Formats: sequence, structure tokens, C-alpha cells
Amino acid sequence: MIGPVVHGPPVFSKVFLVGQAPGPREGGFGKPFAWTAGKTMFRWFEETMGLVEEDFRARIYMAAVARCFPGKANGGGDRKPDAEEIARCRPFLQREVEVLQPELVLAVGTLAITEVLGEQVAGKKLDAIVGTKMKTQWHGVDVDVVPLPHPSGASPWPRIEPGKTLLAKALGLVQRHPAMRAVLHP
Repeated sequence: MIGPVVHGPPVFSKVFLVGQAPGPREGGFGKPFAWTAGKTMFRWFEETMGLVEEDFRARIYMAAVARCFPGKANGGGDRKPDAEEIARCRPFLQREVEVLQPELVLAVGTLAITEVLGEQVAGKKLDAIVGTKMKTQWHGVDVDVVPLPHPSGASPWPRIEPGKTLLAKALGLVQRHPAMRAVLHP
């Protein structure tokens, strides 16, 4: 993996967003979701909830399954972190969950969804997962999880049906969750 380590600021929040890994540009900006995928994701929250990027970053804890850019894949695009890389980063994620005791986890992208929900989503496609709220125990903490698709421009899923409708449903679940309502109306 290629440094630096990228993570969000130290925000005490009951809403915890977890993504896959930083992209190639996030290290230079020193913050997660700082490039194209971030612009798309923050637009989802602004259009649905009126939560602009600056407020999102100040009120919601942001982390990733892998803390450094994994590098490019052979066929182009960003490489997904492998099991060993995920395992090396897991203790940091576990400690953050233990400290924050989140009530709502926003798992962004298939890798993060799988890391948080494990067997509950094994073998399921995004169509069966996005637009739902699931309960699980993650690193010893009981949490509600709302899976979201990855906002990467490489995937058209959130922009075409049924992804577009399921994303809107998921964002509605997020907006109505008590932990998110506390974020939106501090």
C-alpha cells in the first residue's frame, strides 16, 4: 500500500462512515473522500438532507477499511485492498468503534459493507442490500448499518435503476435515523 495514512478528523459522533480505502489523491489532501467520489457522495447528503460537506466532515466520523491507497489494479482503476492489508488495518478500526460506540454505521461500497456485515450479506448483490437497514454487532458494539453504494464514477449503479431508487431509499433511512437526526439538528 502507498502512504500516507488517510483518515477523517477526530469527531465524536454516533454516526460512523466507513469506506474501502483512500484513492490516489486523498493522501495529498489529507482527508478521505477528497476527490471525485467524495464530491458525488457529499452531493447525495446535501441534496437529501441539506448537509454540506464541511458540516458532514465536522459532525460524522469517517474512516476506511484500509488506511492507505492500495495502488492501481493491473487493468487500471484502484486496486481493492487484500485480506492481509485489511487485517493489518482492522485494529485501528476496531479501536475507533470501541471508543466512539456508534449507533449508525454508513458502510460505503461493497468491501466496507462486507467488512461490517460479514455473513449477513455474503453472496448478495447491491440490489438486495442497498435501501435496507440492518442490525449487527461490529467490534463488540450493537449498531444499525445502512449500506450505500460506492460513489465512484467508475460504477454507474447509483445512477441507473434499480440503484437510483435504492440509493434514495437508503438515504431516507439515514435521514430518519435518530443518530443522524441528532447530527442534522445539533
